[in-house]
Amino acid sequence: MQQNAIFALFLYCRPGFEAECSAEIQQRAGNLDIPGYCKAKPDSGYVVFHCYEAEQPARLVSEIDFSSLIFIRQWFCVLSMRNDLPVTDRVSSLLESLSGLPGAVHKIFLETPDTNEGKQLQALCRAISKPFGLALQKTKYWNGNSTDYRLHICFLSTSAAYIGYAPDANSSSWPMGIVRLRFPSSAPSRSTLKLEEALYVFLDDDEREKIMHAGQTAVDLGAAPGGWTWQLVRRSLHVIAVDNGAMDEQLMSSGMVEHLRVDGFRYQPSSRHDWMVCDMVEQPMRIAELVSRWLVNNWCRNCIFNLKLPMKKRYQEVQRCLDRVREQLDSAGIRYNMQAKQLYHDREEITVMILVHGN
Repeated sequence: MQQNAIFALFLYCRPGFEAECSAEIQQRAGNLDIPGYCKAKPDSGYVVFHCYEAEQPARLVSEIDFSSLIFIRQWFCVLSMRNDLPVTDRVSSLLESLSGLPGAVHKIFLETPDTNEGKQLQALCRAISKPFGLALQKTKYWNGNSTDYRLHICFLSTSAAYIGYAPDANSSSWPMGIVRLRFPSSAPSRSTLKLEEALYVFLDDDEREKIMHAGQTAVDLGAAPGGWTWQLVRRSLHVIAVDNGAMDEQLMSSGMVEHLRVDGFRYQPSSRHDWMVCDMVEQPMRIAELVSRWLVNNWCRNCIFNLKLPMKKRYQEVQRCLDRVREQLDSAGIRYNMQAKQLYHDREEITVMILVHGN
C-alpha cells in the first residue's frame, strides 16, 4: 500500500484560476504566520497548499473564515493521497486512509475536480457511494449524529484520490463547492443562474426570507434582457429595469417591471430601494465606484453586483476594487457586511453582496 501522509489543504477552484486560488491561500496563511507552498497544474480546477507542520492545515480551516474566501470554492484538510487504489477493492483501501481524522464524520462527499476529466469520474463516485458509505458506518470513523466533520474524497483518476476532512461549520455545504441549479425555461438568459446562486451562497434559508421578500423594490442596472430581473420578480419584488436594450416581453407582461431606457451609470433613483443589482460588462473599478455611489448616497439598502476581471493580475484587481468600496463606505460611516465569491456560474468575474446594517 502506498499512502503518502502530507500536511496540506486541498482547495477547489474554477479551472483556469489556480494562480488566483494559490495567491489567496498564500496571503491568508501568511497573515497567520503559517508558511507553505502551492502545487497546481493549469486548468486542473484545484490547488494543494502544503504546510510544514502537522497541525497547520487544521489551524487554517479553523482560523480563516471560509465565507471570506473569494476564489476558493471548497477546501478540506488532507489526510493522505492515494495513487494505488485497486480496481477490485477501492473501499478497503480508502478506509485504511482515514487514520488521523480529528473526530467521527457524519457525511461523505465523493468528488472530482470541475474539469472534463473529472466529469468522466462522476460515474465512479456514484458507483462507490453506497458500498463505501455502508462500510464506513461500521467503523469508528462514523457518527451519524455528529455535525462537526465531513469526509471528502476527491478522485483524480480511477486509482488516485486525495482523502481528507472539513469542518461542517466552516466550509461549503455543497460537494466541490458547487450549487447545482437547473436553468428555468422561462428565464430570459442564463445569467439568471448567477443571481440565484449568489442568494444561496451568501444567504441561508432564514436570511433569504428576511432580507429579500415580497413587496420590496429593486433596481437592476444593465438589466436587458432580464435574467437578474427575472429572479427578483420570481420573489415578488417590484423592479426598475435600467437598460437601453430591450427587455424580455414575457417578463414585462408580469406587471412587476418598469423599464427605463437609461444608461446605468447615469440613472439616479428618486427614492431609496431595498436592492440594487448590477451585472454590467464594464471595467471592474468603474463598477466599484458605481456601487459605492449608490450606497453612500443611500439609494439602496443592499446590493449584489459582478466585477468582470482582467486577463492579468486578477487577484490584485479584485483586492483593489473591494478595497476601494471599503474605503468609500468606511469614510461615510456606513456599517456593512461584504462577501465576494467566484461562483460556479460566474466566468471571468466574481460576485459581491453588500448588506448595510441598521436599515
